[in-house]
Amino acid sequence: MSAIGIVLLVAFIIVCVLLVLLVVIQDNGENGMGGLMGGRGTAAFGSHSASVLTKATAVLVTLFFVLAIGLAIVNKKPKAKESLEATATEMQAETQTSEEATATETTDSNWWESSEESAE
Repeated sequence: MSAIGIVLLVAFIIVCVLLVLLVVIQDNGENGMGGLMGGRGTAAFGSHSASVLTKATAVLVTLFFVLAIGLAIVNKKPKAKESLEATATEMQAETQTSEEATATETTDSNWWESSEESAE
């Protein structure tokens, strides 16, 4: 994973923890969605404006989605065509390396013939 991916992942974890804490701290009364269906407020969406916690939660939810999309983009896998081309290039390099190794082994495998010749 690249440095950008690590930074995004750390930020994502921090935002997730803060988001969970903010949701746990919030009052389940009039300001939440439960207050909307409970009929406590007289206005369409409740009589109170958004509190600081609700605004902070909205900001963290937005950050959550932005970071999740950013992580998905950074960590996406290469396309199949690019992957096949890279695999073909690697196989060609391995074939060349194995041919060179076979040539070296052939000359090394005749070591006893060269020592017999030098003994005579």
